[in-house]
Order: sequence, then C-alpha cells, then structure tokens
Amino acid sequence: MLTIVVVISVLSGCSGKDDKTPEQLSATQIGKSIEQAVSLKEMKKRDLNKLQELYKIDVDNVDDFILYTSTSNVKADELAVIKLKDESQVENVKEKIELRIDSQNIKFKDYRPDEYFLAQNHVLKTKGPFVFFAVSKEANQMEHTFDDVFY
Repeated sequence: MLTIVVVISVLSGCSGKDDKTPEQLSATQIGKSIEQAVSLKEMKKRDLNKLQELYKIDVDNVDDFILYTSTSNVKADELAVIKLKDESQVENVKEKIELRIDSQNIKFKDYRPDEYFLAQNHVLKTKGPFVFFAVSKEANQMEHTFDDVFY
C-alpha cells in the first residue's frame, strides 16, 4: 500500500507545470515574464490614458493590460498585452491596433527607415481574451515568451 502511495505521489509531482488557461492569467503576469526575457529599459511603462490615446480602445472593455512605448517619439518600439473582459471584443481591438500600425508606418516610412522596418515587422496576435502587440528588435523573443506563458 505504501508503495502505491509513493508511486502516485512521484507521478503527480512529475507531471510538469500546469497549463494555464487564459482566464487564470493576467496581462501583468505576462508582462513580468516578458520583462524577465528581454530588456525594456529603452521603453517607458504607460497608463490607461495612454492605452486609450494610442489605440482608441474602450477602456471599459479592458480587464488588465501592460503598455510600454519608446521614450522618444522617433522610435517605433511598443509592447502591449491587453486582456479583455469579453473575448468577443478581441477582433475589434486588433483592428484598432492595426490602425495604429498603419499610422506608424506612414510616420516612419520616409523619415526613419530602421524604425519603419521594425513597424513593418511587428507582431500582432491573440490568445483567448488577450491581444499581444510588439514592435521591437526583440519582438520575436517577446512573442515566444507570450506563447510560452500558456504552455
């Protein structure tokens, strides 16, 4: 009997980390994981007003978010992880972020080719109630960290 208890304990302890469902996570938790994976020292953490200003999102739909933007308006760097209260709003928010991307592309196209390249190679994706947006030299690493949080 003791052997069975020990085997069950060992097997349950070795089952690996639990997959987190999107409902269990917050944008703040995901943001902390990204902060540990990449340096955000060239970016500034922003507030709800800036989120609404940049993306024209109805803030009443936002459950939690993190937002970082460049400290300089001549840089394209941005990172946003937005958790929405209602998953049905994801496509609407994605469309609003795409409008931001379009305006950044126009802004940087002839003026700052390196920043234009970054804006062109942005990452915009969703997972459950989350919208992830990154413009950075490290956007791929940010994306991998975002994906890894769920698995």
